[in-house]
Amino acid sequence: MRESFPISISATTDAAGTRLDQFLVSHLPETSRARVQQLIAKQEVLVNNVPAKASLKLQGNETITLLGPVQPPPLRAIAEEIPLDVVYEDDDLAVINKPAGMMVHTGAGATEAARNHGTLVNALLYRFAQLSSSGGELRPGIVHRLDKDTSGLLVVAKNDATHRKLATQFASRQVRKTYIALVHGWLKQQHGTISAPIRRDLLRRTRMTTRRSGGRSAVTHYTVTRKLDTDHGKFTLLELQIETGRTHQIRVHLASIGHPVVGDILYGAPKKIGDLVLQRNYLHAASLQFAHPRSGENMSFSRPLPHELSAFLRRL
Repeated sequence: MRESFPISISATTDAAGTRLDQFLVSHLPETSRARVQQLIAKQEVLVNNVPAKASLKLQGNETITLLGPVQPPPLRAIAEEIPLDVVYEDDDLAVINKPAGMMVHTGAGATEAARNHGTLVNALLYRFAQLSSSGGELRPGIVHRLDKDTSGLLVVAKNDATHRKLATQFASRQVRKTYIALVHGWLKQQHGTISAPIRRDLLRRTRMTTRRSGGRSAVTHYTVTRKLDTDHGKFTLLELQIETGRTHQIRVHLASIGHPVVGDILYGAPKKIGDLVLQRNYLHAASLQFAHPRSGENMSFSRPLPHELSAFLRRL
């Protein structure tokens, strides 16, 4: 079906008794029913030049006109004025200290408003004149990610050559990423490694799990930096390095050994600790080290715990 519109389709007598949306889906094989119903709801589908409902039963011999494109226009991230903590910047890359609560980029399954506003990508597009295109139109500049409720350091690429070289460093495990996490309970060992493949949970699709076979390899190293015995229970402050960068890796690995990250209710942490509530995960990407893609110089950056985490620790 050509992309130009309006498009006219003739309903023959064979279509009598068929719902309008069902008829259009059958005549537009590359278009989803959801898209057809969206066009109808926006009054971009006319039956004999009159807007109609999806449930309209055709009589046959009608002319159906589509005023909007059969396929929705490709979603592109848009520039939005959002404050950014830029730790470092040059002609090739930038290092950003991302706050908790900000998504790195849009999600394909979200609503139009959620997909196009409030993300790190929106802020990057406003701040920088140029970003790499290797990640696609929804993820310009994005080489790696942090979860929405995780804060800390990210490197973004301003051109495709930089993007490719950084991606190669990540893939070959040459980038060193250090995280700080507060978890429930006391870990028995001062140092340890969690090596457990990760795969999406079948029952709760927003979660990842180590309990399914066939997952992707994932390796997390941890060091205990402090043990806390408080009125609210026992907690451990950890420093962690990850060799791989799987979705929710640190969170799912720590939960798998019975020590969920404080505030991470998705993986079993309580919503409240006594009278204390943390509106995010106690997980912070504290340092980042990599070789500069152009010069080869070793680049090292760090950022302390954000105020809400250090204040929570003092209250605990």
